[in-house]
Amino acid sequence: MWWRSIAVWAVSTVTMLVLAGILPDFQLQSDNGDSATRIAITAALGAGAFGILSALVWPLLVRALLLVPALVLGLVVFFLNGGLLIFALALVPDGRGEANPETAVVVAAVMSAVASATGGALAVRDDDAYRRRLYRLADRRRRRGSAGAGPSTPGTFFLQLDGVGHDVLRDAVDLGVMPTVGAWLGTGTHRLTPWRTDWSSQTGASQLGILHGSNYDVPAFRWYEKDTREIQVSNRPTSAAELQRRAIEHTGDGGLLTLDGASRGNLFSGGAEQVALVLSVAARRGKENRSRAGYFAYFSDPANAVRTALSFVAEVGREIGQSTRARLTRQRPRVGRGGLYPFIRAFATVVERDVVVAAVIGDMLAGRSAVYADLVAYDEVAHHSGPVSRDAEKVLARLDRSLALIAKVAEHAPRPYRIVVLSDHGQSPGETFRARYGLGLQDLVRAGCGLPVPRRARRTHSGAEARAAVRAALRRPVEEGGEKHRPASRRSEPIVLASGNLGLVSFPDVPHRMSKEEIDARHPALLPTLANHPGIGFLLVRSEEHGAVVLGARGAEVPLADLDERPGPLADFGAHAADAVRRTDSFPHTADIMVNSWYDPAEGEVLAFEEQIGSHGGLGGAQGHPFLLAPDVFSPPVAKGAELVGAQQVHHVLRRWLREGSGPQVPLDKSRHEPPADASFTAATVTPQDKSA
Repeated sequence: MWWRSIAVWAVSTVTMLVLAGILPDFQLQSDNGDSATRIAITAALGAGAFGILSALVWPLLVRALLLVPALVLGLVVFFLNGGLLIFALALVPDGRGEANPETAVVVAAVMSAVASATGGALAVRDDDAYRRRLYRLADRRRRRGSAGAGPSTPGTFFLQLDGVGHDVLRDAVDLGVMPTVGAWLGTGTHRLTPWRTDWSSQTGASQLGILHGSNYDVPAFRWYEKDTREIQVSNRPTSAAELQRRAIEHTGDGGLLTLDGASRGNLFSGGAEQVALVLSVAARRGKENRSRAGYFAYFSDPANAVRTALSFVAEVGREIGQSTRARLTRQRPRVGRGGLYPFIRAFATVVERDVVVAAVIGDMLAGRSAVYADLVAYDEVAHHSGPVSRDAEKVLARLDRSLALIAKVAEHAPRPYRIVVLSDHGQSPGETFRARYGLGLQDLVRAGCGLPVPRRARRTHSGAEARAAVRAALRRPVEEGGEKHRPASRRSEPIVLASGNLGLVSFPDVPHRMSKEEIDARHPALLPTLANHPGIGFLLVRSEEHGAVVLGARGAEVPLADLDERPGPLADFGAHAADAVRRTDSFPHTADIMVNSWYDPAEGEVLAFEEQIGSHGGLGGAQGHPFLLAPDVFSPPVAKGAELVGAQQVHHVLRRWLREGSGPQVPLDKSRHEPPADASFTAATVTPQDKSA
């Protein structure tokens, strides 16, 4: 309303007067001095000019800045605002407004923050004004859509809290860290259901299965494909686009969000036409790539831009302080958190969160039928601070506030909304494999192959054990340059990749998946070295005699067909581990050797092959136990006493709920893709659909 604009202008004028009195390089009067009235008029003119320029010029600047990397955008905001202020002061008659560039940046930031706080405070006291202020974020997208009243049928909003395990959520509710979720559970409006991931417990596999109904042939977060001679990485735009293409080809439909859907902050689009910060479309060129439009929709409001930039800087400082405290107190386990990490964390916990939440608000106020959004803040912090750390707990509290804001906006949407909150995986704590044993998985593999490893790794206890295994297998001594006994070209050296506590070893010069016998013939010490290492839980390889087998310490070798009666090395990993391993074994791009780290069932700890003290990607502990929190108006996700297993089954549940809300109908062949009505969702075994791909 007009009176609120006047109030913001008045507060901005007062702020400018205060800053002029505090900052020596900022003045609002002529060199000869002016009366108080004249100074006040100058401040009012300057504040008005700055506000008008921010409203008119800022959106154009932000559109141009879509070419700037997102990580840099938060810092550029300050300087652009300062430039606008200098130009605004130049418009004041008689040249009474003046500020040097450094001071202009400070003044502009403070004025924008104060104006934003004032406008927000006034809007909160008026529900209609609050709705109009939020609706402005969606207005540009809404203009191209149909006008009029929204449909009476409810829409569905899916919010993915990346990496938040079921037990972590329960503990956060019990401790009062997440009061919004606690209120839903306490009043009985929502139902909390745990589910189990596949062996590859990471966002690439889980979100692909949830959004597109298939995560077939996704053995890990990153893997080597022998037929294409490429390494696929789930969070690489080209890989995400290829995985999405394969899933669509496999299922025969575009995804969960095909009809009137929106995808925000995800790896994959889910078939949605409206996308923002979606990785699978980020590699596109031209008008088809609308993913970065989410930045424009949010940063076109200068108050939003400054507020996010200030929060970005504060988060960088918070991370530096927290990592310094962990170092000084000698916290264990601990990983390095220097370099660019503070900025990466700030982007994930501030910029990505603010842009995604704003996009979701726009979708709700525009009345879209189905929205799926991912907030990655917890997952990023938990990797480096630990999944149950104080740092991660604070992130959960901020995510709960975002959820409360979204729920509040839903009350003002043109249609009712049902809010579903879920996670794609959890995280398991534990120190890194390298920290415990002094060498990484790649070093251990190379040592087992008789290839050179770094001197530091050779001197560790694990390095000495590996060299002893090589000597025993070759029946001859291995000198310090032991690789001379088995010369190998660079192409024949193994490719070792890590996905949390899941490792993959591939030999690129062999076009097919190598058998156990072939590996033993080439590198007799490799499999015994890996299987007997105390930091490794089990291996999966394919045997010419028994088919796929699981290997463990002290010569344990169990065919996959016998795992139910004789779990062997899988005994500590739970009842569904055998099914998960069998399914991964059926994938065309399963590595020659699949390596899962040691797991302590008593403490829930694993050993990450990456530099993470909270990890996910393999089997073991909380990483495989995400959650599904949904309104109780939906049918139960599974039958009583049954378990929900696998991301593909979660997709079926969400699709069923969309139908129950008279939402978009995903065009799938039911006979091929829909589980029977009384399905218990307990099987994670290979389906006919998997075998046909």
